[in-house]
Amino acid sequence: MLLTVLAGIPLTISVTAVALVIGTIGSLPLLFGILSGNRLVWLIARGIIDLCRGIPIVVWMFILFYGVTIGGTKLSAFGAAVLGLGIVSAAYLAEIFRGAISSVAAGQYEAARALGMTPRAVWGDIVGPQAWRVAIPGYTTYGIGLLKDSSIASTIGVAEMVFRSNSYARTTGEGITVFLVAAAIYVIVSVPVGVLSRKADEKLSAVVAR
Repeated sequence: MLLTVLAGIPLTISVTAVALVIGTIGSLPLLFGILSGNRLVWLIARGIIDLCRGIPIVVWMFILFYGVTIGGTKLSAFGAAVLGLGIVSAAYLAEIFRGAISSVAAGQYEAARALGMTPRAVWGDIVGPQAWRVAIPGYTTYGIGLLKDSSIASTIGVAEMVFRSNSYARTTGEGITVFLVAAAIYVIVSVPVGVLSRKADEKLSAVVAR
């Protein structure tokens, strides 16, 4: 039983990691859009964010898996899963990053500009580190939630932990036990992420305080 569930860990982690990368990269244009002073750009970015968040993840996966073909080839279950999770992640992460950037005092921008710093330096040396420190708790919390949401990929046939647990339960009839094992593994995998998040926050706090 344990080996059956553990066999799904690589795909569970892969789906989570790839979706998080897609979401992080996809959140950046949305972030700049909602921070833009251009009303049209803001409306487009806001509309995309609301659309992505408004449609359930499982629906995105079904749309991508059953309705999208590239060059006559249907998306694989893994591809549809990571894209579906990534699309929704981009919308939520854009809001997390927006809130983090908004927490940086306006005086920081003014002081940097008064010193003649370039926009790239302002964002890279002043705003970015402070905003990232604020974003870390929300980012890692979302990442842990994404790990759990990766179980939705089982609905389109991705053989991650829940898919394997469900298959085992149907074959043996040991439903409760195998899912308790899966739940315990989710907790064991999530705890190190939380610990690393706190350590990263402590290190960034020390750097910002200098």
